[in-house]
Amino acid sequence: MRTRLLCVASVLTLGILCFAQEAQREQPTAKAEERIIKQVRHEILMLPFYGVFDNLSYKVNGYNVTLLGQVARPVTRSDAESAVKHIEGVEHVDNQIEILPVSPMDDGLRRRLFRAIYRYAPLHKYALGVQKPIHIIVKNGHVTLEGVVDSEADKNFANIRANGVSGVFSVTNNLEVVKP
Repeated sequence: MRTRLLCVASVLTLGILCFAQEAQREQPTAKAEERIIKQVRHEILMLPFYGVFDNLSYKVNGYNVTLLGQVARPVTRSDAESAVKHIEGVEHVDNQIEILPVSPMDDGLRRRLFRAIYRYAPLHKYALGVQKPIHIIVKNGHVTLEGVVDSEADKNFANIRANGVSGVFSVTNNLEVVKP
């Protein structure tokens, strides 16, 4: 009886110590969280198959990272999660990236939308970099434009050009205007 009581007391003490240690666990400093944010951004931009037809974003809450967005290739989703998991300080990755359905019709729309937007003279400046600032997301004929542009006029040009492509059912323009 005495041994059993001693065993129960030991287990309770150990449980209380573990709970206290978890409660005392320090929150990340602002500097540590900022470092994680920069690293996540860097890792996403360095993904080999991340392109103009994908839209990736993320949220950092302490040592936890939530991945959001849409990708045209399943490998991009798994690559993003794998890259972020290996960042120093990241404890948990919640991968909420949606894989867009495989569709030859959507693939053709993506190509036509790319040409309509990036080959249009007033928007040609956005085609110059490796990472394009206007992302074209196509899901079952419905188009979403994500990213950043320099002016309200450029945002409207992209919207008009996307709406003018045959086969597009609707266009949602989520482009943000950011002054350079």
